[in-house]
Amino acid sequence: MKKGLWSIWIFFILLFLFIAAITYYKRSLEPVSVSDNSTIFTVEKGSTLNEVAQGLKEKNLIRSRLAFRLLTLFQGKEREIKAGKYILSPSMSSAEILQALVEGREIRYVITIPEGKNMYDVAKLLEEAGLFPRSEFLKEAKNKKLLKSLGVPGDTVEGFLFPDTYFVSAGLNATEVIEIFVKRFWQVWKENGFDEKIKETDLGIKEVVILASIVEKEALLPKERSLIASVFLNRLKKGMRLQADPTVRYGLLVDKGIYPRRLRTRHLRYKSPYNTYIIKGLPKGPICNPGVQSIRAVLEPVKSDYLYFVSMNNGAHKFSKTLEEHNRAVYRYQIKKLRPK
Repeated sequence: MKKGLWSIWIFFILLFLFIAAITYYKRSLEPVSVSDNSTIFTVEKGSTLNEVAQGLKEKNLIRSRLAFRLLTLFQGKEREIKAGKYILSPSMSSAEILQALVEGREIRYVITIPEGKNMYDVAKLLEEAGLFPRSEFLKEAKNKKLLKSLGVPGDTVEGFLFPDTYFVSAGLNATEVIEIFVKRFWQVWKENGFDEKIKETDLGIKEVVILASIVEKEALLPKERSLIASVFLNRLKKGMRLQADPTVRYGLLVDKGIYPRRLRTRHLRYKSPYNTYIIKGLPKGPICNPGVQSIRAVLEPVKSDYLYFVSMNNGAHKFSKTLEEHNRAVYRYQIKKLRPK
């Protein structure tokens, strides 16, 4: 073969290898997956670029250690990566991850929303953590434009602030934090197959979350959640009022800013779209933020004929099928026990 032809062949081979290398390099910088599951990544003080790249690969946050190192070197940022704890996601590209490490966007707040807390509790929790004023959160929690964009049915974000532990970066505003909480709700909803489960019921998403929020406040023992859900569903089918004490308390909180531990007769008579002693059917909206087990209890209730339950003052409840049985249980576990000797 002539020398000129050899040169042409070598040129095209090198060109092909160059294009393949560039393509592989670009592909290696893309996100590992579309998952939004965040993870904590720590850059220790004094860590080398190789150690950072190795750690990212082990956490499955990047596709290629070599590609990440080359990206960092090409941008001249190998000495700009800052030590600290970071919230990173496999849905971030290598360039986005590098930018976060260079800017020092580390974790500043660990926020835990317990099951059964309402949006007023969450607002206080965020204010005490030093993120932003309680009033700012509550204002955005009623922002109809924001609620619509997040797919939240109703007038507030109540019920959709999913109970979990969150790692929140400094500088986020109330809107951004609410988006994090609500997106987590929808993620858990889909992961648990609730989109399919709800098709087996006559309920909409809002109704499921409302009922789950009541179950969350009523059930002290996890094993009773499904049974309590069945009681409320049975009462709804029969057109009976739910008569759930936590709904009364929530209505008083919304209207008057009070949350009485012990309800009086005047409280039960207070007119509110949340007071299920007065209104028929479900209250206006959720009364707290339920966890996944309470949502599951509503979508997968046990079959029962129970219409009533009363606390036995030990965390458990006595369930009854008739009003006569219920009245006897109330006398035994409430009136008789609480009556002074």
